[in-house]
Amino acid sequence: MNLPNSLTLSRIFIVPLLVVVLLTPVSENWLGVPRYLLGVSIFVAAALTDYFDGKLARSRKQVSKLGKLLDPIADKLLISAALISLVENHLAPAWAVVIIVGREFAVTGLRSIAATEGIVISASKMGKFKMVAQVVTVGLLILSISPGQSPHVSNFGKPFPAITFWTVPELRTAWSHLFGPENTTWNDWQVLLYTAGRAMLWVVVISSFISMWGYFRAFFTDVVRKQKPAN
Repeated sequence: MNLPNSLTLSRIFIVPLLVVVLLTPVSENWLGVPRYLLGVSIFVAAALTDYFDGKLARSRKQVSKLGKLLDPIADKLLISAALISLVENHLAPAWAVVIIVGREFAVTGLRSIAATEGIVISASKMGKFKMVAQVVTVGLLILSISPGQSPHVSNFGKPFPAITFWTVPELRTAWSHLFGPENTTWNDWQVLLYTAGRAMLWVVVISSFISMWGYFRAFFTDVVRKQKPAN
């Protein structure tokens, strides 16, 4: 057990705390802090451990099998828990979360099968981009949580068609307050954050499909090619 692995484990232990903060009023009742503020702080802190554990492991030459095993598990637990909590808060559509979480399990299983064949399928650039997009998306949607009410968006909690995305009337009002003479309220910021988060969710879904295709192609290229001589 070294420092990088300790950071990875801390990310796993943070997950239940994040869920409690996002799904209960414990933050407001016990600490007097809005749940969106405490929730995004916990999530960002957990996401930073993902950056530092790998960097420290390489700089200290402490890369271990335990770390390679725990790191992707911790990442998927954190993102899955956050997204499912956002579904419960009606901030993310269930269909998108099912696609994202299902992709995570599929890729993890695929890489595990490859590992049994002695082949390591490294994270692709698209996979890394997808992870960054997920962190940004979840952060934006957490910030749009209100202690007592949801953002006043006409299609809040409903399917968000891409075609009519920028025609949401509340978005136009929020933009006019942001650049116009009227003062910008917190609800305006909520609408902007919520809209940006839902836009980024499309980016995550699309990048999930693209990166998954890359992993499957790498799997069939490397693993199947390795097995051909034996057959």
